[in-house]
Amino acid sequence: MSRPRRWLADLGLGARLAVAGREGLLRTGLTALGVGLGVAVLLLAVAIPGILDGRHARTDARDDLRYGDPPPKSDTTVLSLPIMSAYHDRQVSGRFLRAEGAHPVLPPGVTALPPDGSILVSPGLQQLFDSPEGAVLRERFPQPIAGTIGKEGLSGPNELYFYGTRADLTADEDGVMRLQRYGSSSKGDPLSPVLLLLVVVIFVALLMPVAMFVAAATRFGGEQRDRRLAAVRLVGADTWMTRRIAAGEAVVSAALGVLAGAALFLLGRQFAERFELAGISVYASDIRPTPALAALIVVAVPLAALAMTLLAMRRVVVEPLGVVRKAVSRARRRIWWRLLLPLAGLGLLVPQMRDKAVRVDLLPTAFGIILLLLGVATLLPWLCERIVARLGTGGGVAWQIAIRRLQLGGDGALRAVNAVAVAAAGTIALQMIFAAAEGQNTRISQQDVTQAQAVMSAPLRGHALADVDAMLRASPGVTAVHSYRQSYAHLDDEHAFEVVVADCATLRLLADLPGCADGDAFAVDPASFANPEMAGDNATGSAGRQVDLGDGTVWTVPSHLKSAREHRDPSGMDHDGILLTPSVAPPDAEGRRVYALISVDLSNPDAVEHLRNAAMRIGPSADMSVLRSTDVDKTFASIRRGLFAGATVVLVLVGLSLLVGTLEQLRDRRRTLAALVAFGTRRSTMALSVLWQTLVPVALGLVVAAVLGLGLGAALLRIVSMPISLDWPGVGVVSAISAAVVLLVTVASLPPLFRLMRPEGLRFE
Repeated sequence: MSRPRRWLADLGLGARLAVAGREGLLRTGLTALGVGLGVAVLLLAVAIPGILDGRHARTDARDDLRYGDPPPKSDTTVLSLPIMSAYHDRQVSGRFLRAEGAHPVLPPGVTALPPDGSILVSPGLQQLFDSPEGAVLRERFPQPIAGTIGKEGLSGPNELYFYGTRADLTADEDGVMRLQRYGSSSKGDPLSPVLLLLVVVIFVALLMPVAMFVAAATRFGGEQRDRRLAAVRLVGADTWMTRRIAAGEAVVSAALGVLAGAALFLLGRQFAERFELAGISVYASDIRPTPALAALIVVAVPLAALAMTLLAMRRVVVEPLGVVRKAVSRARRRIWWRLLLPLAGLGLLVPQMRDKAVRVDLLPTAFGIILLLLGVATLLPWLCERIVARLGTGGGVAWQIAIRRLQLGGDGALRAVNAVAVAAAGTIALQMIFAAAEGQNTRISQQDVTQAQAVMSAPLRGHALADVDAMLRASPGVTAVHSYRQSYAHLDDEHAFEVVVADCATLRLLADLPGCADGDAFAVDPASFANPEMAGDNATGSAGRQVDLGDGTVWTVPSHLKSAREHRDPSGMDHDGILLTPSVAPPDAEGRRVYALISVDLSNPDAVEHLRNAAMRIGPSADMSVLRSTDVDKTFASIRRGLFAGATVVLVLVGLSLLVGTLEQLRDRRRTLAALVAFGTRRSTMALSVLWQTLVPVALGLVVAAVLGLGLGAALLRIVSMPISLDWPGVGVVSAISAAVVLLVTVASLPPLFRLMRPEGLRFE
């Protein structure tokens, strides 16, 4: 037989051994499950560009925000009033429309405008309206529902969006736009160096543990494989033939794992539309992996299994009666080459540590992070071997069993724990960058939430100021309302100042007043205080003059203006014009705006929602905002939501990887477990030994992860010229989560452990 045919025959024998008998099928099934879980996550990761492209394409297609001169009225134009609202931290948005002709342009996902006074809603909004949780929101939009919006007009299946029609919309109404088409090709601003670095670290830190778990899963059943190969040697196979047989078995298991991962991915994609993670929902059709990257995964996973098997076989001498690896006097691991990976990673990152970072070089940064995280995986086995060898056999029986097991063959436990350690190191570095980025992208809003918790603004159209005030006060959960009317007075074409009308209690929130009674008028004008010669061009110098209120109304400014000092109101706005009490105010005029500073009892969970409902009744263009002490950049907030979603997926995978790895080790030692129980070892002792056997490598892994994670975080912060601050609370949180995962995995492995300790486990053929 020629050499290629002989090699193929050896590989084929390994493939048959992988699926031969009940043991072979079970072992291959565990390997395929482990590899499949990792492959499914990797396929999801390479589908992210398709998800983002699909969402952006649909939102760009419905974009109707226009700048510049409006188009002329025609048979196809429509008037559009954008509505931005919220419901319990979920965004609710849409448009009120009015056709100006017989053939109005239609937004994507809409086949015809609904009848006047009705609305079209997204499926997610329809579902919320129909549920008890959406009863308060339904009061805000009481219009009859004429249908649903198609997928083409929505960013995701759970988006809360609507289109409604109003016959009373006019082109001169505040916020109304005239449209002759929908769609744009908007391009977002480039990410700052810190946010770009954050995105790179997120992808590397989340995907590295997945890739390592896939590599570890290909080594499941290693000890049983060695025994089988010893039997093959007994019937005449040489060393290279046993390696080819092992390679064939590993490739078949990995290939089945790829198929299992693809099946899990396709199955999960069918249910993706039912879930929302970190405020993100996606259509199943958007979850499509990039073909080139998907092909790379399909090819790389079996090749990685082949490489891992051949690498592992180099340290194993398979003899007809056993394997040398089982001897206690095996060669000790060396550290020198294990230090090369983190040093090489630092070598890639150090040249980028400039005094002022203007950009982030993605390729060397990504490879530097990968090498540093791989350093965790290479240093952990060496550290675990040294520490475990010195622990001795003192302590309780459970401790002795666990330590002796780690001393004799802890590679299986370390392979599963490596993914946890790498994930912890990446998360620690990520926390450091995240904390720095949060400080850079979060600013103090200068809003005083102790005096008011919400602010509303609306055109004063069809309502008196007192009516607006009464409607807001009647909203459940509102404890106080301070409303004022705002307009602008024009001295000439170049000079104008703000005119505010409110009662004294409200005016005191807007400026420092010397005293106030009805009939008073105040000038808030710091420029005139500093330079009296400028009084002719500002509010103070306008006393007694006639001014234009902007809508043809001429009004004479009161001649006796008291001076008031400027300060920010609770919403963070400055007022530097004229403040008037009602008896000296100009007459109401259509088009002026009303503002209200509102105090809300936040112990009522629906208080803010009732307030938004009241604002909608005042006018569809009313804007109601909840005051916050800090503002977070929207791009940073989106990255944070994506991080939480990805971290959740990886955390679940890490837990499953530990569980599958633990079950594989228990199954491999079922006869030993059954023998220990037969000699009188208690089940609780065995359960505790399993916990120690997993917890000791995890604890050592977290030590290595903390050191390299903090070093990686410091290096990355130096790249973007950010101050280095060690995130000890973040290290503590990561350690606590890892310990919790280990505890949950141990609890989940108890039923199989007890089942394997039955006397039937002593049977052997």
